[in-house]
Amino acid sequence: MAVFDLFSKRQRRLRGEVPDVYVYDSIPEAFRVQCVQILQDAIGPTGTYSKNATQNWELIHDTLAREYGEFQLASGRTHEEAATRFFLDERDHEKALDFIELAFRCVDKLCRDAGYRHHASPKVSVDDALEELNARFREHGIGYQYESGELIRIDSQLMHAEAVKPALHLLRAKQFAGANAEYLRAFEHYRHGRFEEALADCLKAFESVMKAICHKRGWSYTEADTAKRLIEICFANGLIPSYLQSEFASLRTTLESGVPTVRNKQSGHGTGTTPRSVPLHLASYVLHLTASSMLLLAEADAQLP
Repeated sequence: MAVFDLFSKRQRRLRGEVPDVYVYDSIPEAFRVQCVQILQDAIGPTGTYSKNATQNWELIHDTLAREYGEFQLASGRTHEEAATRFFLDERDHEKALDFIELAFRCVDKLCRDAGYRHHASPKVSVDDALEELNARFREHGIGYQYESGELIRIDSQLMHAEAVKPALHLLRAKQFAGANAEYLRAFEHYRHGRFEEALADCLKAFESVMKAICHKRGWSYTEADTAKRLIEICFANGLIPSYLQSEFASLRTTLESGVPTVRNKQSGHGTGTTPRSVPLHLASYVLHLTASSMLLLAEADAQLP
């Protein structure tokens, strides 16, 4: 269902009452209600003739209940009622996000099949449901988006749109499966404030993209090669065309001293006698730098014959 630009929304914008900074630890009630409505439209009505829809709600409820060590998430005559009541009432914002991620992953993975759509009769397509979810996140100023089966934290909408999202799209290719898993894991660490771990997985993803390109192209490399060595191999084999390499002289420096150096200085070694704390803004910078770097390399690879 489309997101309508109501009169009241326009008036709030004119009064400056819309969020201009993302929040991460508050899930408003109106947003929760909208999430439930999107899910109901995308999964379809439950009942005697909608066995598939009923099974999906059972899967969502039982998965969360088991992970939390509960027999039932909340009171309700059906799994749908219990799961939605839990989500609407839950004060722990991370558990609310658990519900959103799991429920919409269920929609993403299980509700696309033509047979499912025939029997469950959902009101909206999966893609429309996911698009509305992300629009509602933005509308409420909540700093998360659903991408590639997971909720990822975003700090800059421009960087997310121009670097992170295209990078995730490219990483869906089978050859980049390892890098995709590592980059998504970096986002998961970032979301939970584990910034050192986020930096470490950013470097792993960056290196994995280069190794995947080297493997695809038959360029000689070893699994032990560092980012610096892999960059040398990619440049030596013309990943960046020779006629552009002079213009990309600073790019090589950026790639060599960007993600690898930040990671090495901040999280690659022991802390010694002084505890170390990676600041959020540095972790955010590395996530975006990694996305831009991987996007550049993958797109350059796609242009090679």
